[in-house]
Amino acid sequence: MPGVSARGLSHEERRQLAVNLTRVLARYRPILDAYIIEFFTDNLWGTLPCSWQEALDGLNPPQLAAQLLGMPGEGEVVRYRSVWPLTLLALKSTAYALAFTRTPGFQTPSEFLENPSQSSRLTAPFRKHVRPKKQHEIRRLGELVKKLSDLTGCTQVVDIGSGQGHLSRFMSLGLGLTVKSIEGDRRLVERAQRLDRELLQALEKEEKRNPQVTRAGPRHSPHHVVRWVEPTALCKELLLPLEPLPPRGARLLLTGLHACGDLSVALLRHFSCPEVVALASVGCCYMKLSEPGGYPLSQWVAGLRGSELPYRLREGACHALEDYAERLQRAGPGLRTHCYRAALETVIRGARPELRRPGVQGIPRVHELKIEEYVQRGLRRVGLDPQLPLNLAALRAHQAQENRVVAFFSLALLLAPLVETLILLDRLLCLQEQGFHAELLPIFSPELSPRNLVLVATKSPLGEAFSLLETEDS
Repeated sequence: MPGVSARGLSHEERRQLAVNLTRVLARYRPILDAYIIEFFTDNLWGTLPCSWQEALDGLNPPQLAAQLLGMPGEGEVVRYRSVWPLTLLALKSTAYALAFTRTPGFQTPSEFLENPSQSSRLTAPFRKHVRPKKQHEIRRLGELVKKLSDLTGCTQVVDIGSGQGHLSRFMSLGLGLTVKSIEGDRRLVERAQRLDRELLQALEKEEKRNPQVTRAGPRHSPHHVVRWVEPTALCKELLLPLEPLPPRGARLLLTGLHACGDLSVALLRHFSCPEVVALASVGCCYMKLSEPGGYPLSQWVAGLRGSELPYRLREGACHALEDYAERLQRAGPGLRTHCYRAALETVIRGARPELRRPGVQGIPRVHELKIEEYVQRGLRRVGLDPQLPLNLAALRAHQAQENRVVAFFSLALLLAPLVETLILLDRLLCLQEQGFHAELLPIFSPELSPRNLVLVATKSPLGEAFSLLETEDS
């Protein structure tokens, strides 16, 4: 998906982008605020301009992917069956123009061309217990952290929210960095330590099989610490060095791979500490940001009218646009889930008007169910009588509008990257207001890892050397 590069913008241009984003989000707020499961109860289709309804009505999923989301299938020629209204074209163009680009400087990851389950850029011991998505992520972020560490003279990397330690293991045992891993869940830390020992044994066996391969120095596993990092308080353990201090003192690099919610905010707050000289953070789960405290962080965005991002908007920003576009291209029966759930909501409201948007645990194999079967199972899951009399004619009428439901959801998804852009732009501006240097790069393939933008910050300008972080290692 096209977009704007944060690197190409001056500080003033970033501030103006924030202004533009708040205006656009306010303009299309009704679409962003809507819950797709209320498509029928709130007549969401009727909230769209009539000209939009005419343009979108009857489009099948592949046409929505190509014409609305701008993501046609391979070799597909985009053809419009009618002239779209300028207001709808303006929405589409604006969504493309104001969102940070999520397209990295490489095409489909070449590491998976031979085997879609195994990265050719990682040796077998580093791939064990690691899914392809995570293989791609730890390699790409680990290599960026190594370059950033070399450029800034860091003495230690601190991996915050390290989970099972896959990134920490790759950075320490694969790239030779000194790594402290901080994770609040003791069970995850214990598993990470077991995996450390297993990897060390595997690497030793590999060396015995290939004695001609020599390593630069002794291997050191990550140092694991069980500790919750609070978003509003500094964590002293995070800042403690692992080794005796060099003459110029500790120089820490903080990193987090998909640091959830406020954890990514905690990384930014710790960056202001004198021991920290660099940061590489990939955030996620924006809906878990505290209100207030997690957003906005910058004085500029906080002062803008319409900058508020309630839970619904932040939750929408976490959806995977590329993944949904691929589902549209395939036009599989799984797309009907939203339509079925919206139809179920009408039955729930009819039985208990005060029960709004109750959670419905996943109903398996939705695409194989008749709509009335889905509704009966859904009623049981929310504690209502599954034998309630159903208006089958009404349910069939709802099912006939499946493509309208998909079209409305696609509209909301088209706008979602603008919300993520404003959240990340706010973080860039917050760091710049403190005199730091901050950039944002697409680091992962968005098809593999939707939250693929890494925030890189330093306390001294890197100048032209920063371009080294954007390149893909050969």
